Amino acid sequence: MKSYFLRRLLLIPPTLVGITLLVFTITRFVPGGPMDRMLQEAARGADQGGKRSSTTQGGGGMSEEQMEELEEQYGLNKPVLVAYCQWLGIVPREVWISKAEFTDRGQETIGGGKDSENTADVVLRGDGRAVRVKRDGDTVVSAVFTETGKPVDQEGWKVRYETNADRKARFMRRNPGEESAPDYVPRAVLYQTRVSGLLEGNLGRSMVYNDPVHEMILARMPIALYFGLLTAFLTYAVCLPLGVLKALKHRTFIDSATSVLIFFGYSIPGFALGAILLVHLGARMGWFPLFGLTSPDFDSLDNAGKLKDLAHHTVLPLICYMVGSFAMLTMMTKNNLMDNLAADYVRTAVAKGAGFRKAVFGHAFRNSMIPIATSLGDLVTIFVGGSMLIETVFDIQGFGLLQYQSVIERDVPVIMGTLTIAAFLMLIGHVISDFIVAMVDPRIKFE
Repeated sequence: MKSYFLRRLLLIPPTLVGITLLVFTITRFVPGGPMDRMLQEAARGADQGGKRSSTTQGGGGMSEEQMEELEEQYGLNKPVLVAYCQWLGIVPREVWISKAEFTDRGQETIGGGKDSENTADVVLRGDGRAVRVKRDGDTVVSAVFTETGKPVDQEGWKVRYETNADRKARFMRRNPGEESAPDYVPRAVLYQTRVSGLLEGNLGRSMVYNDPVHEMILARMPIALYFGLLTAFLTYAVCLPLGVLKALKHRTFIDSATSVLIFFGYSIPGFALGAILLVHLGARMGWFPLFGLTSPDFDSLDNAGKLKDLAHHTVLPLICYMVGSFAMLTMMTKNNLMDNLAADYVRTAVAKGAGFRKAVFGHAFRNSMIPIATSLGDLVTIFVGGSMLIETVFDIQGFGLLQYQSVIERDVPVIMGTLTIAAFLMLIGHVISDFIVAMVDPRIKFE
């Protein structure tokens, strides 16, 4: 059994890589990505200011330099696999990228002579120092600080030479609809490399809010955990006794009435029920608040007042979370218990003098819990649980709403961060479920 669980744990990293790589690839090719959004915002700004794109500007009123900066910021100038490895943290990414063209500016070289076509002066971004780069053909022969003459590679800077063909190819990748690219002047590109990604604990920054992704996720986790624990506790507290009661009262009025109720709740989407409850119990009757998880004056209340206010805001969203989860667990408990009550070992126990209560709860009920135990491992996902639709209806800033907003706004770092954590917890939950089943059912041997 140890070898089985060891194999399951070893399968988690490649499975997680496959999931994240697939979603990362999709985000690169779906319309409305970060470049498209920035271009639309720039176009709106240009239209409002009465400006038109000139020959030095790309689409949407952005200059070509600005578009290149956006590509470099989001890794769109790299192939998908390279960009994914940079996000993962196994391939270094380029930072502090600084550029200058080899053009005639009337400047003298370090040796005192003029060779402007083979010399470029680069001002380092984030540093401010000047660097003089000299080339020989398509090869960079030196790159030194102008003031000290010290080679830049001694301080971790690297130099790349971009030819006219390189810049044309980049233009055509950025503008696939264009028939031809303009002519460019070769340029020197200086940059530093830094390994920073998922494996280093860095999920990046939000493209929309510019906040660290891990901080945005941690801020939503308490709400997800709050509703997840309440939903799980109340669901099991209600469904297990109700399932036992339905099994013992099979084909009676209690069984039929509860079946109608739970399947009626199962058929109603949680967000639709939330809208109905808000209209009738919130807006018309005024019994419950219309939005949020706390009142505006929550911080000024005492502890008892805070608890009451939180409970008051929790009732309606909690009903919507729970209404669809009753049917499956209740009917699973009932059907499993009925199967075990009809088994030979229960009849044998009754024939040997065991009481009905002991036969039900001492023998049949325990074995009926084995299939239900398979879902206990999924409880670890309550840290990132939540319904984006229910949270949207009630305006609760939970994990589900964060995922929904990130998809709508094409916020790729947030999409990847939330997906990675949710997928990891799901895979861990499956392993935990297998372990629980092996613990409660000695007949199961994983090999």
